Amino acid sequence: MPIGVGDAYAQTKFIIQKIEKVLLEAGASLSDVVRTRMFVTDISQWGAFGRAHGEFFGEIRPCTTIVEVAKLISSDYLIEIEATAILS
Repeated sequence: MPIGVGDAYAQTKFIIQKIEKVLLEAGASLSDVVRTRMFVTDISQWGAFGRAHGEFFGEIRPCTTIVEVAKLISSDYLIEIEATAILS
């Protein structure tokens, strides 16, 4: 079962924590992220998505796009995030 079913903030936070873990394993960090793309199923919850995103990327300020989509792989998922990082 997905984390935070029905909770846009919790799902966003969980995904960014997963992204951060992968970056750390690659010798990078969230500060190396230059772009994020958030695919959401309910754009009206943009405040919850944005609040979680801002908690992680507040000072980093990657180029960010949020796009509403009809659905994701499971109806329990409210958000999917792509992140692009540049490593030196």
